[in-house]
Amino acid sequence: MFRTLRRALCAAAAALLLPLGLGLGLPATAHAAPAAGGAGYWHTSGRQILDASGQSVRIAGINWFGFETANQVVHGLWSRDYKSMIDQMKSLGYNTIRLPYSDDILKSGAMPSSIDFSAGKNADLQGLTSLQVIDKIVAYAGQDGLKVILDRHRPDSGGQSALWYTASVPESTWITNLKSLATRYKGNATVIGIDLHNEPHDPACWGCGDQATDWRLAAERAGNAVLSVNPDLLIFVEGIQTFNGVSGWWGGNLMGVGQYPVRLNVANRVVYSAHDYATSVAQQSWFSDPSFPNNMPDIWDKYWGYIFKQNIAPVWVGEFGTTLQSTVDQKWLAALVSYLRPTSAYGGDSFHWTFWSWNPNSGDTGGILKDDWQTVDTVKDGYLATVKAPGFPSTGGGGDNGGGDNGGGDGGGKAACRATYVVSSDWGGGFNADVTVTNTGPTAIKSWKVTWTWSGSQKVTNMWNASYTQSGATVTAVNAAHNGAIAANGSTAFGFGGAPGGGGVPSVSCTAS
Repeated sequence: MFRTLRRALCAAAAALLLPLGLGLGLPATAHAAPAAGGAGYWHTSGRQILDASGQSVRIAGINWFGFETANQVVHGLWSRDYKSMIDQMKSLGYNTIRLPYSDDILKSGAMPSSIDFSAGKNADLQGLTSLQVIDKIVAYAGQDGLKVILDRHRPDSGGQSALWYTASVPESTWITNLKSLATRYKGNATVIGIDLHNEPHDPACWGCGDQATDWRLAAERAGNAVLSVNPDLLIFVEGIQTFNGVSGWWGGNLMGVGQYPVRLNVANRVVYSAHDYATSVAQQSWFSDPSFPNNMPDIWDKYWGYIFKQNIAPVWVGEFGTTLQSTVDQKWLAALVSYLRPTSAYGGDSFHWTFWSWNPNSGDTGGILKDDWQTVDTVKDGYLATVKAPGFPSTGGGGDNGGGDNGGGDGGGKAACRATYVVSSDWGGGFNADVTVTNTGPTAIKSWKVTWTWSGSQKVTNMWNASYTQSGATVTAVNAAHNGAIAANGSTAFGFGGAPGGGGVPSVSCTAS
């Protein structure tokens, strides 16, 4: 909603530690992990999003902002290489990146600022325009098996607008730029869709019929324009603030959809998007209700949940977040995660989501990363554990970061996998490592197990996106509920901390079923 950014645009200090643990999540219902999917372009069917083969998928991702600001590039590149950021997102179990932008980046010669190129960081971004940097992010995200949603966040970098146009950025420019981006990524299924405009609010209306303020009609005009050049994209349509005198969060009120659905020329392309926040962003009447947080499911049902529950269309909570400092906010986030439905129980038949934000410099929410742009807020991240979902097939072409690569093969038509072990940091007293598990068999796998034996006295101190046992120097890691299923040629990842450092890279083996 009211996003204030703490822009520390100077180069940050040298890289610190990578995540040291996954905090406690909410208890998950014990069910088989959903099958991985996501190949090709996607479409909707009732309340679900299906991939090209008709398999249900779940968007479970993160917002990485900056292209909508005066920097005209994602934030944090003053501190880290963009590839390491995307790798870390993947290792934590996020499968989609929502990329906010402003129309300023589509101006001729728009260039990013505040990128650190020292010590080889971001070397392949030097001299590129902002749009060309997005190309690089999309390409690398696809190689990592992540999807990208482009979010027209602001008409210009100066700030959010209530309507989809302003005096300086008319509707014609908005639509021209949407079509330009849709054309740019035509044929690239990493970009699954476009969020047409961020957080429409008063005087925006829904179904009032006024061409100047009816967001539903504007979304139809823009959505049809996008689909005219790239009919494979999903069209993400946010809510407004007030419908029939009932107000809510900016972009969070979708009460009008039941009476006035968005109608597009290509069927099965609309996904409705809600935003929802806690008290660190603003107070709302429901937070002081004596029945809080038990009142929240009815609130969400009223504003947007009914669309999913009545099988009208998929619902994507495109933004939700909090500093998590107050007890109210902690209860709110726990209730919302429960409402979103655990992946282990429901798979792709669930609400979709992208958490706000990856960035720590969102003043009213903070981020998954802490202020050093390296360390993970494991408590905040842990709340999301049960609704994280499998990654998607890699587009291939990713570079080799080195490390141990053993185990697997084609399995003679049987389930098979390969594990690649990379030490991401080593400071002597301890180290962090990432392990990528790739399905090398011909069909999807349901679960995997990775084993290695250190030559020294190393011990695992914590592990995220997998569970482990250690006997002497031998470690066995098995998948978490949300990442056991991997499509053929797809991959997932987990990470861990250990001590002492200096152990090098052991041989690893991988078995799948």
